[in-house]
Amino acid sequence: MSPDLSRVTALAVELHGRRIGVINRLAGDQQVFAFEEDYIEDPERPTLSLSFKGRGGALVTTFRPHSTRVPPFFSNLLPEGHLRTYLAARASVKPEREFFLLAALGADLPGAVLVTPLDHAGRPTTTDAEGRKHDDPAAETATLRFSLAGVQLKFSAIQEARGGLTIPVDGMGGSWIVKLPDTRFSAVPENEFAMLELARTVGIAVPATRLVPVEEIQGLPPAAARLEDHALAIERFDRGPEGQRIHMEDFAQVFSVFPADKYEGHSYANIAAVLWPETGDEGTWEFVRRLVFTVLIGNGDMHLKNWSLLYPDQRTPVLSPAYDFVSTVPYMPEDRLGLTFGQTRSLIGISKDQVRRFADAARLPVSPAWEIVEETVARTVDTWRTLDAREVLPAKLRDEIHRQIERAARGVEK
Repeated sequence: MSPDLSRVTALAVELHGRRIGVINRLAGDQQVFAFEEDYIEDPERPTLSLSFKGRGGALVTTFRPHSTRVPPFFSNLLPEGHLRTYLAARASVKPEREFFLLAALGADLPGAVLVTPLDHAGRPTTTDAEGRKHDDPAAETATLRFSLAGVQLKFSAIQEARGGLTIPVDGMGGSWIVKLPDTRFSAVPENEFAMLELARTVGIAVPATRLVPVEEIQGLPPAAARLEDHALAIERFDRGPEGQRIHMEDFAQVFSVFPADKYEGHSYANIAAVLWPETGDEGTWEFVRRLVFTVLIGNGDMHLKNWSLLYPDQRTPVLSPAYDFVSTVPYMPEDRLGLTFGQTRSLIGISKDQVRRFADAARLPVSPAWEIVEETVARTVDTWRTLDAREVLPAKLRDEIHRQIERAARGVEK
Protein backbone atom coordinates (compact mmCIF):
# COMPACT_ATOMS: atom_id res chain seq x y z
CA MET A 1 0.00 0.00 0.00
CA SER A 2 1.18 3.52 -0.74
CA PRO A 3 2.69 5.06 2.43
CA ASP A 4 0.53 8.15 1.93
CA LEU A 5 -2.69 6.11 1.82
CA SER A 6 -1.74 3.98 4.82
CA ARG A 7 -1.84 7.06 7.05
CA VAL A 8 -5.32 8.14 5.93
CA THR A 9 -7.97 7.68 8.61
CA ALA A 10 -10.83 9.73 7.16
CA LEU A 11 -12.37 10.53 3.78
CA ALA A 12 -14.33 13.71 3.12
CA VAL A 13 -17.48 13.19 1.04
CA GLU A 14 -18.49 16.11 -1.16
CA LEU A 15 -21.67 16.46 -3.19
CA HIS A 16 -21.88 19.25 -5.78
CA GLY A 17 -18.72 20.77 -4.29
CA ARG A 18 -20.05 20.85 -0.72
CA ARG A 19 -18.75 18.63 2.07
CA ILE A 20 -21.71 16.67 3.36
CA GLY A 21 -20.09 13.91 5.41
CA VAL A 22 -17.03 11.91 6.41
CA ILE A 23 -16.12 8.21 6.22
CA ASN A 24 -13.99 7.40 9.25
CA ARG A 25 -11.64 4.41 9.50
CA LEU A 26 -11.90 2.82 12.93
CA ALA A 27 -9.89 0.18 14.77
CA GLY A 28 -10.18 -3.33 13.38
CA ASP A 29 -10.41 -2.13 9.76
CA GLN A 30 -13.97 -0.90 10.20
CA GLN A 31 -15.49 2.08 8.39
CA VAL A 32 -18.44 4.24 9.35
CA PHE A 33 -20.10 7.18 7.59
CA ALA A 34 -21.53 10.30 9.25
CA PHE A 35 -23.28 13.32 7.73
CA GLU A 36 -22.12 16.85 8.51
CA GLU A 37 -24.44 18.66 10.88
CA ASP A 38 -25.14 21.52 8.48
CA TYR A 39 -26.22 19.04 5.80
CA ILE A 40 -28.61 17.37 8.25
CA GLU A 41 -30.15 20.69 9.23
CA ASP A 42 -30.49 22.05 5.68
CA PRO A 43 -34.11 21.61 4.45
CA GLU A 44 -32.94 22.30 0.86
CA ARG A 45 -30.03 19.84 0.98
CA PRO A 46 -29.14 18.01 -2.26
CA THR A 47 -30.09 14.34 -2.31
CA LEU A 48 -27.24 11.86 -1.84
CA SER A 49 -29.35 8.70 -2.02
CA LEU A 50 -32.90 7.49 -1.50
CA SER A 51 -31.35 4.89 0.81
CA PHE A 52 -30.92 7.69 3.36
CA LYS A 53 -34.60 8.65 3.15
CA GLY A 54 -36.50 7.48 6.22
CA ARG A 55 -40.15 7.40 7.16
CA GLY A 56 -41.93 10.59 6.23
CA GLY A 57 -38.96 11.73 4.20
CA ALA A 58 -36.70 12.39 7.20
CA LEU A 59 -32.95 11.93 6.69
CA VAL A 60 -31.46 8.76 8.17
CA THR A 61 -28.43 9.79 10.22
CA THR A 62 -27.43 6.74 12.26
CA PHE A 63 -25.22 4.12 10.61
CA ARG A 64 -23.38 1.01 11.73
CA PRO A 65 -19.72 0.34 10.92
CA HIS A 66 -18.72 -2.05 8.12
CA SER A 67 -15.68 -4.32 8.21
CA THR A 68 -13.15 -4.03 5.36
CA ARG A 69 -15.76 -2.57 3.00
CA VAL A 70 -17.02 0.99 2.97
CA PRO A 71 -20.80 1.45 3.45
CA PRO A 72 -22.94 0.12 0.55
CA PHE A 73 -23.63 3.47 -1.13
CA PHE A 74 -19.90 4.15 -1.45
CA SER A 75 -18.96 0.54 -2.20
CA ASN A 76 -21.18 0.74 -5.28
CA LEU A 77 -19.16 3.71 -6.58
CA LEU A 78 -16.10 1.48 -6.95
CA PRO A 79 -15.33 -0.69 -9.99
CA GLU A 80 -15.75 -4.45 -9.89
CA GLY A 81 -13.90 -7.44 -11.29
CA HIS A 82 -10.83 -7.02 -13.48
CA LEU A 83 -10.88 -3.23 -13.38
CA ARG A 84 -10.86 -3.24 -9.57
CA THR A 85 -7.94 -5.68 -9.54
CA TYR A 86 -6.01 -3.57 -12.04
CA LEU A 87 -6.59 -0.29 -10.23
CA ALA A 88 -5.90 -1.76 -6.79
CA ALA A 89 -2.55 -3.07 -8.03
CA ARG A 90 -1.69 0.35 -9.46
CA ALA A 91 -2.53 1.93 -6.10
CA SER A 92 -0.65 -0.79 -4.16
CA VAL A 93 -3.74 -1.68 -2.13
CA LYS A 94 -5.64 -4.92 -1.74
CA PRO A 95 -8.86 -4.98 -3.83
CA GLU A 96 -10.96 -5.81 -0.78
CA ARG A 97 -9.61 -2.83 1.22
CA GLU A 98 -12.28 -0.49 -0.07
CA PHE A 99 -11.44 2.47 2.16
CA PHE A 100 -8.02 2.85 0.56
CA LEU A 101 -9.31 2.09 -2.94
CA LEU A 102 -11.91 4.82 -2.52
CA ALA A 103 -9.18 7.16 -1.30
CA ALA A 104 -7.21 6.51 -4.49
CA LEU A 105 -10.13 6.73 -6.93
CA GLY A 106 -12.41 9.28 -5.32
CA ALA A 107 -11.85 12.13 -7.77
CA ASP A 108 -13.66 10.52 -10.74
CA LEU A 109 -16.62 8.59 -9.41
CA PRO A 110 -20.07 8.20 -10.98
CA GLY A 111 -22.39 11.10 -10.32
CA ALA A 112 -21.54 14.24 -8.36
CA VAL A 113 -19.80 12.60 -5.39
CA LEU A 114 -16.17 13.49 -4.72
CA VAL A 115 -14.18 11.64 -2.05
CA THR A 116 -10.99 13.21 -0.72
CA PRO A 117 -8.52 11.81 1.87
CA LEU A 118 -8.08 13.98 4.94
CA ASP A 119 -4.92 14.46 7.01
CA HIS A 120 -4.85 14.31 10.82
CA ALA A 121 -6.03 17.93 10.97
CA GLY A 122 -9.01 17.23 8.70
CA ARG A 123 -7.52 18.93 5.63
CA PRO A 124 -7.72 17.51 2.07
CA THR A 125 -4.48 15.83 0.98
CA THR A 126 -5.04 15.06 -2.73
CA THR A 127 -6.21 16.72 -5.92
CA ASP A 128 -9.91 16.76 -6.63
CA ALA A 129 -11.77 17.31 -9.87
CA GLU A 130 -11.41 21.08 -9.57
CA GLY A 131 -7.63 20.75 -9.67
CA ARG A 132 -6.62 21.74 -6.14
CA LYS A 133 -3.03 20.86 -5.35
CA HIS A 134 -1.62 17.61 -4.00
CA ASP A 135 0.56 17.61 -0.92
CA ASP A 136 2.73 15.41 -3.16
CA PRO A 137 2.51 16.60 -6.79
CA ALA A 138 4.10 13.36 -7.99
CA ALA A 139 1.62 11.11 -6.20
CA GLU A 140 1.10 7.92 -8.19
CA THR A 141 -2.63 7.95 -7.48
CA ALA A 142 -3.02 10.94 -9.79
CA THR A 143 -2.92 8.55 -12.75
CA LEU A 144 -5.68 6.32 -11.38
CA ARG A 145 -8.68 8.56 -11.52
CA PHE A 146 -10.41 7.15 -14.55
CA SER A 147 -12.31 4.71 -12.33
CA LEU A 148 -15.99 4.06 -12.98
CA ALA A 149 -18.23 1.51 -11.33
CA GLY A 150 -18.73 -1.58 -13.48
CA VAL A 151 -17.43 -5.00 -14.33
CA GLN A 152 -16.10 -4.43 -17.84
CA LEU A 153 -12.81 -2.63 -18.37
CA LYS A 154 -13.96 0.94 -18.90
CA PHE A 155 -12.05 4.21 -19.10
CA SER A 156 -13.21 7.79 -18.92
CA ALA A 157 -12.27 9.51 -22.17
CA ILE A 158 -12.46 12.85 -23.92
CA GLN A 159 -13.68 13.18 -27.46
CA GLU A 160 -11.18 15.07 -29.59
CA ALA A 161 -12.13 17.39 -32.43
CA ARG A 162 -10.58 15.08 -35.02
CA GLY A 163 -12.92 12.29 -33.87
CA GLY A 164 -10.51 10.04 -31.99
CA LEU A 165 -10.83 9.03 -28.36
CA THR A 166 -7.96 9.74 -25.96
CA ILE A 167 -7.63 8.54 -22.36
CA PRO A 168 -6.47 11.58 -20.34
CA VAL A 169 -3.17 10.94 -18.60
CA ASP A 170 -4.71 11.83 -15.25
CA GLY A 171 -8.04 10.25 -16.18
CA MET A 172 -10.17 13.23 -15.15
CA GLY A 173 -12.49 15.46 -17.12
CA GLY A 174 -13.64 12.78 -19.54
CA SER A 175 -17.18 12.76 -20.89
CA TRP A 176 -17.17 9.31 -22.53
CA ILE A 177 -16.80 5.75 -21.25
CA VAL A 178 -14.83 3.33 -23.40
CA LYS A 179 -15.89 -0.33 -23.10
CA LEU A 180 -13.32 -2.70 -24.53
CA PRO A 181 -13.92 -6.04 -26.29
CA ASP A 182 -14.63 -9.05 -24.10
CA THR A 183 -11.92 -11.72 -24.21
CA ARG A 184 -14.47 -14.52 -23.64
CA PHE A 185 -17.40 -13.58 -25.89
CA SER A 186 -17.29 -12.29 -29.43
CA ALA A 187 -18.53 -8.89 -30.64
CA VAL A 188 -19.93 -7.69 -27.30
CA PRO A 189 -19.32 -3.99 -28.17
CA GLU A 190 -21.12 -4.48 -31.49
CA ASN A 191 -23.92 -6.33 -29.71
CA GLU A 192 -24.43 -3.53 -27.19
CA PHE A 193 -24.19 -0.86 -29.88
CA ALA A 194 -26.90 -2.57 -31.95
CA MET A 195 -29.18 -3.12 -28.92
CA LEU A 196 -28.83 0.50 -27.83
CA GLU A 197 -29.61 1.67 -31.37
CA LEU A 198 -32.63 -0.62 -31.42
CA ALA A 199 -33.76 0.82 -28.09
CA ARG A 200 -33.26 4.36 -29.37
CA THR A 201 -35.36 3.66 -32.47
CA VAL A 202 -38.08 2.05 -30.37
CA GLY A 203 -38.27 5.27 -28.35
CA ILE A 204 -36.20 4.45 -25.27
CA ALA A 205 -33.81 7.18 -24.11
CA VAL A 206 -30.19 6.04 -24.44
CA PRO A 207 -26.87 7.93 -24.47
CA ALA A 208 -24.90 8.67 -27.63
CA THR A 209 -22.70 5.75 -28.69
CA ARG A 210 -19.90 5.06 -31.17
CA LEU A 211 -17.94 1.99 -32.22
CA VAL A 212 -14.22 2.80 -32.22
CA PRO A 213 -11.31 0.58 -33.35
CA VAL A 214 -9.25 -0.20 -30.25
CA GLU A 215 -6.07 0.73 -32.12
CA GLU A 216 -7.36 4.31 -32.41
CA ILE A 217 -7.70 4.74 -28.64
CA GLN A 218 -4.68 6.37 -27.06
CA GLY A 219 -3.52 5.98 -23.48
CA LEU A 220 -4.74 2.44 -22.78
CA PRO A 221 -2.71 0.14 -20.53
CA PRO A 222 -0.50 -2.11 -22.73
CA ALA A 223 -2.56 -5.27 -22.20
CA ALA A 224 -5.76 -3.45 -23.15
CA ALA A 225 -4.15 -1.75 -26.14
CA ARG A 226 -3.34 -5.15 -27.67
CA LEU A 227 -7.03 -6.06 -27.92
CA GLU A 228 -8.36 -6.23 -31.45
CA ASP A 229 -11.63 -5.18 -33.05
CA HIS A 230 -13.84 -2.39 -31.76
CA ALA A 231 -14.56 -0.76 -28.43
CA LEU A 232 -17.86 0.89 -27.57
CA ALA A 233 -17.72 4.56 -26.59
CA ILE A 234 -20.73 5.77 -24.61
CA GLU A 235 -21.36 9.38 -23.68
CA ARG A 236 -21.59 9.81 -19.92
CA PHE A 237 -25.02 11.02 -18.83
CA ASP A 238 -23.68 11.97 -15.39
CA ARG A 239 -21.65 14.79 -16.96
CA GLY A 240 -23.08 17.94 -18.53
CA PRO A 241 -21.94 19.73 -21.71
CA GLU A 242 -19.28 21.67 -19.81
CA GLY A 243 -18.19 18.67 -17.75
CA GLN A 244 -20.39 19.57 -14.78
CA ARG A 245 -21.28 16.67 -12.54
CA ILE A 246 -24.87 15.39 -12.48
CA HIS A 247 -25.61 13.24 -9.48
CA MET A 248 -26.81 9.68 -9.98
CA GLU A 249 -27.26 6.45 -8.09
CA ASP A 250 -28.05 2.90 -9.12
CA PHE A 251 -30.62 0.67 -7.47
CA ALA A 252 -28.04 -1.29 -5.49
CA GLN A 253 -27.39 2.06 -3.82
CA VAL A 254 -31.11 2.81 -3.49
CA PHE A 255 -31.63 -0.52 -1.72
CA SER A 256 -28.36 -0.21 0.25
CA VAL A 257 -26.95 -3.56 -0.84
CA PHE A 258 -23.36 -4.38 -1.72
CA PRO A 259 -22.44 -5.00 -5.39
CA ALA A 260 -22.10 -8.76 -4.79
CA ASP A 261 -25.83 -8.86 -3.99
CA LYS A 262 -27.00 -7.08 -7.15
CA TYR A 263 -28.82 -10.21 -8.40
CA GLU A 264 -30.42 -11.19 -5.10
CA GLY A 265 -33.05 -10.10 -2.60
CA HIS A 266 -34.96 -7.70 -4.86
CA SER A 267 -37.20 -7.89 -7.90
CA TYR A 268 -38.15 -5.61 -10.77
CA ALA A 269 -41.38 -4.94 -8.88
CA ASN A 270 -39.30 -3.52 -6.02
CA ILE A 271 -37.69 -1.08 -8.46
CA ALA A 272 -41.08 -0.10 -9.88
CA ALA A 273 -42.43 0.41 -6.35
CA VAL A 274 -39.72 3.03 -5.76
CA LEU A 275 -40.19 4.71 -9.14
CA TRP A 276 -43.96 5.11 -8.77
CA PRO A 277 -43.90 7.59 -5.84
CA GLU A 278 -40.54 9.15 -6.76
CA THR A 279 -40.83 9.67 -10.54
CA GLY A 280 -44.58 9.26 -11.20
CA ASP A 281 -46.11 7.88 -14.38
CA GLU A 282 -43.27 8.95 -16.66
CA GLY A 283 -40.45 7.09 -14.91
CA THR A 284 -42.54 4.07 -13.95
CA TRP A 285 -44.00 3.31 -17.38
CA GLU A 286 -40.67 3.98 -19.06
CA PHE A 287 -39.16 1.40 -16.70
CA VAL A 288 -41.84 -1.11 -17.72
CA ARG A 289 -41.10 -0.40 -21.41
CA ARG A 290 -37.40 -1.06 -20.84
CA LEU A 291 -38.18 -4.22 -18.88
CA VAL A 292 -40.25 -5.60 -21.77
CA PHE A 293 -37.43 -4.67 -24.17
CA THR A 294 -34.98 -6.53 -21.89
CA VAL A 295 -37.03 -9.72 -22.22
CA LEU A 296 -37.39 -9.35 -25.99
CA ILE A 297 -33.66 -9.01 -26.70
CA GLY A 298 -32.77 -11.75 -24.20
CA ASN A 299 -30.72 -9.66 -21.79
CA GLY A 300 -30.05 -11.71 -18.66
CA ASP A 301 -27.81 -9.14 -16.98
CA MET A 302 -30.18 -6.32 -15.98
CA HIS A 303 -29.40 -6.49 -12.28
CA LEU A 304 -29.81 -3.72 -9.69
CA LYS A 305 -26.74 -1.80 -10.85
CA ASN A 306 -28.04 -1.57 -14.42
CA TRP A 307 -30.96 0.68 -13.44
CA SER A 308 -30.19 4.20 -12.22
CA LEU A 309 -31.66 7.50 -11.13
CA LEU A 310 -30.39 10.96 -12.05
CA TYR A 311 -30.82 14.15 -10.01
CA PRO A 312 -30.75 16.98 -12.59
CA ASP A 313 -32.01 19.55 -10.07
CA GLN A 314 -29.87 18.01 -7.27
CA ARG A 315 -32.93 16.91 -5.30
CA THR A 316 -35.59 15.14 -7.39
CA PRO A 317 -34.87 11.77 -9.03
CA VAL A 318 -35.66 10.87 -12.64
CA LEU A 319 -34.99 7.60 -14.42
CA SER A 320 -31.61 7.79 -16.14
CA PRO A 321 -31.08 6.94 -19.80
CA ALA A 322 -30.92 3.19 -20.43
CA TYR A 323 -27.56 1.44 -20.55
CA ASP A 324 -25.95 -2.02 -20.62
CA PHE A 325 -28.47 -3.41 -23.10
CA VAL A 326 -26.78 -6.57 -24.39
CA SER A 327 -28.40 -9.67 -25.83
CA THR A 328 -26.84 -12.33 -23.59
CA VAL A 329 -28.81 -15.33 -24.86
CA PRO A 330 -26.52 -15.89 -27.90
CA TYR A 331 -23.62 -16.39 -25.49
CA MET A 332 -25.59 -18.26 -22.81
CA PRO A 333 -28.62 -19.97 -24.41
CA GLU A 334 -30.13 -20.91 -21.04
CA ASP A 335 -29.70 -17.43 -19.58
CA ARG A 336 -32.45 -15.96 -17.42
CA LEU A 337 -33.42 -12.49 -16.23
CA GLY A 338 -31.13 -10.89 -13.67
CA LEU A 339 -34.07 -10.31 -11.29
CA THR A 340 -37.58 -11.72 -11.07
CA PHE A 341 -40.35 -10.22 -13.20
CA GLY A 342 -43.77 -11.31 -11.92
CA GLN A 343 -42.19 -14.24 -10.03
CA THR A 344 -40.32 -15.55 -13.08
CA ARG A 345 -36.93 -14.99 -14.73
CA SER A 346 -38.01 -16.35 -18.11
CA LEU A 347 -36.73 -14.74 -21.32
CA ILE A 348 -39.06 -16.62 -23.66
CA GLY A 349 -42.17 -14.48 -23.36
CA ILE A 350 -44.46 -12.45 -21.08
CA SER A 351 -47.85 -13.58 -19.81
CA LYS A 352 -50.78 -11.54 -18.53
CA ASP A 353 -50.64 -13.34 -15.19
CA GLN A 354 -46.96 -12.47 -14.93
CA VAL A 355 -47.65 -8.78 -15.53
CA ARG A 356 -50.53 -8.90 -13.05
CA ARG A 357 -48.25 -10.37 -10.37
CA PHE A 358 -45.61 -7.75 -11.12
CA ALA A 359 -48.15 -4.89 -10.99
CA ASP A 360 -49.75 -6.16 -7.79
CA ALA A 361 -46.37 -6.43 -6.06
CA ALA A 362 -45.43 -2.90 -7.16
CA ARG A 363 -48.96 -1.56 -6.46
CA LEU A 364 -49.39 -0.41 -10.05
CA PRO A 365 -52.50 -0.52 -12.25
CA VAL A 366 -52.39 -3.57 -14.49
CA SER A 367 -54.05 -2.25 -17.66
CA PRO A 368 -51.46 0.43 -18.54
CA ALA A 369 -48.65 -2.06 -17.87
CA TRP A 370 -50.13 -4.60 -20.30
CA GLU A 371 -50.72 -1.94 -22.93
CA ILE A 372 -47.02 -1.08 -22.73
CA VAL A 373 -46.13 -4.76 -23.16
CA GLU A 374 -48.15 -5.03 -26.37
CA GLU A 375 -46.95 -1.72 -27.77
CA THR A 376 -43.27 -2.40 -27.01
CA VAL A 377 -43.39 -5.90 -28.51
CA ALA A 378 -44.93 -4.69 -31.76
CA ARG A 379 -42.59 -1.73 -32.09
CA THR A 380 -39.44 -3.73 -31.26
CA VAL A 381 -40.20 -6.54 -33.71
CA ASP A 382 -40.98 -4.13 -36.55
CA THR A 383 -37.97 -1.92 -35.86
CA TRP A 384 -35.50 -4.81 -35.58
CA ARG A 385 -36.36 -6.13 -39.03
CA THR A 386 -35.21 -2.90 -40.72
CA LEU A 387 -32.58 -1.65 -38.26
CA ASP A 388 -29.42 -0.40 -40.00
CA ALA A 389 -27.31 -1.13 -36.90
CA ARG A 390 -27.86 -4.87 -37.43
CA GLU A 391 -25.14 -4.69 -40.08
CA VAL A 392 -22.38 -4.20 -37.49
CA LEU A 393 -23.10 -7.67 -36.08
CA PRO A 394 -21.46 -10.87 -37.29
CA ALA A 395 -24.01 -12.92 -39.25
CA LYS A 396 -24.22 -15.72 -36.68
CA LEU A 397 -24.80 -13.31 -33.79
CA ARG A 398 -27.34 -11.34 -35.81
CA ASP A 399 -29.30 -14.51 -36.59
CA GLU A 400 -29.29 -15.61 -32.95
CA ILE A 401 -30.57 -12.24 -31.75
CA HIS A 402 -33.25 -12.35 -34.44
CA ARG A 403 -34.39 -15.76 -33.23
CA GLN A 404 -34.52 -14.53 -29.64
CA ILE A 405 -36.64 -11.48 -30.48
CA GLU A 406 -39.04 -13.51 -32.62
CA ARG A 407 -39.31 -16.28 -29.99
CA ALA A 408 -39.92 -13.86 -27.13
CA ALA A 409 -42.51 -11.94 -29.16
CA ARG A 410 -44.37 -15.17 -29.94
CA GLY A 411 -44.33 -15.93 -26.21
CA VAL A 412 -46.35 -12.81 -25.39
CA GLU A 413 -50.03 -13.55 -24.85
CA LYS A 414 -52.37 -12.01 -27.43
